[in-house]
Amino acid sequence: MRRSRYFLPTLKETPAEAEILSHRYMLRAGMVRQASAGIYSWLPLGLRVLKKIEQIVREEQDRSGAQEVLMPTVQSADLWRKSGRYDDYGKEMLRIADRHERDMLYGPTNEELITDIFASSVKSYRDLPKNLYHIQWKFRDEVRPRFGIMRCREFLMKDAYSFDLDLEGSRIAYEKMFIAYLRTYARIGLKAIPMKADTGPIGGNLSHEFIILAETGESEVYCDRELLDHDVLGEDIDYEDATSVRAVVERHTSCYARTDEKHEQAIYEAEVPEDRRYEGRGIEVGHIFYFGTKYSDPLGALVVTPEGENVAVHMGSYGIGVSRLVGGIVEASHDDKGIIWPDAVAPFAVGLINIRPNDTASTALADSLYTQLQTAGVEVLYDERDESPGAKFAEMDLIGLPWQLVVGPRGVKAGTVELKRRASGEREDLSPKAALVRLTG
Repeated sequence: MRRSRYFLPTLKETPAEAEILSHRYMLRAGMVRQASAGIYSWLPLGLRVLKKIEQIVREEQDRSGAQEVLMPTVQSADLWRKSGRYDDYGKEMLRIADRHERDMLYGPTNEELITDIFASSVKSYRDLPKNLYHIQWKFRDEVRPRFGIMRCREFLMKDAYSFDLDLEGSRIAYEKMFIAYLRTYARIGLKAIPMKADTGPIGGNLSHEFIILAETGESEVYCDRELLDHDVLGEDIDYEDATSVRAVVERHTSCYARTDEKHEQAIYEAEVPEDRRYEGRGIEVGHIFYFGTKYSDPLGALVVTPEGENVAVHMGSYGIGVSRLVGGIVEASHDDKGIIWPDAVAPFAVGLINIRPNDTASTALADSLYTQLQTAGVEVLYDERDESPGAKFAEMDLIGLPWQLVVGPRGVKAGTVELKRRASGEREDLSPKAALVRLTG
């Protein structure tokens, strides 16, 4: 894409409403614009990142055996009354009425609707297990939306729901999702810590939040340093083998604690040697949870057992904040010049900069490199505008593309171009051919 044609409304100054770093950089980089309090439009650069994260999430859900559906954003209030949550949910739920005065709502989550879909279709234990997910926009009417997309009212979420005959089946489903989440974050380029979470009135210990490490995060993270060295992408995982799945989960769990949970803090300090303790900060970007028959009982999600009994299925839910992850990545990966995108989710792989577009030889080489990169399937943003080199470099650093390829008269005369790695700042003078090999290899 040529920069002169690309809709990229970057800002030199930070808007006054931007309270945290990710909000500041996302506004300045032209990724989003606020439509109203806590509601954002995603502009081309931001949407490219959002779609790449969404696709990685989808691929890992599919790999684990979950099946994608798509449920509506607007739901009937009747289902929520059956579950008992319509009146209990509070003012965060946006309640509306259609032209026939039927009570409706903009879905903040989907337990009721997916349970109703399941209940109408599955009647026997022979059709279990099932795990259904979708990636859809949600709305929660936060009283004070803030921090840009990190705590907004409308957001994109992947939510999955498992259906099993009993607790043991649910545990297997839970552990598959546990691994799928670790793989998802690792592929995105993030280190995620699965932290034990409160299960509330359900009880038990099947609940984890996933925290990505970021110095600016709101959560305090305490864990065994050995956990940080585990590479889930390097593990041979067979999702069809429950024993294999459990072994992987056990390798990636340790002792976790929160500062506001003194009992767990004491266990952490007792069980983790002092030289292996890691203390840092992080951002919650996912939550997995087992809730038994909380929704299947009132909504009639029953199956016939091998003994001929009708029993309510056991369920779990698994959420990833897809849009929240965009902000989380920025919080975890940046410097004082701007964003540093991990390769897997960068909006473009390469920023090609022609620093002298009025120089015939520079333009000829830059145009040729642009064509060759595109032909090789490399996503490239080509800044061929008649702007100062300093402005072009500053914008490329701000939007954080992994590579910058710089063409100018001096290099053309020497037969070289400059290749810069955004994350490290390392620069190399290479022949155009060598630079292409590096970027397309």
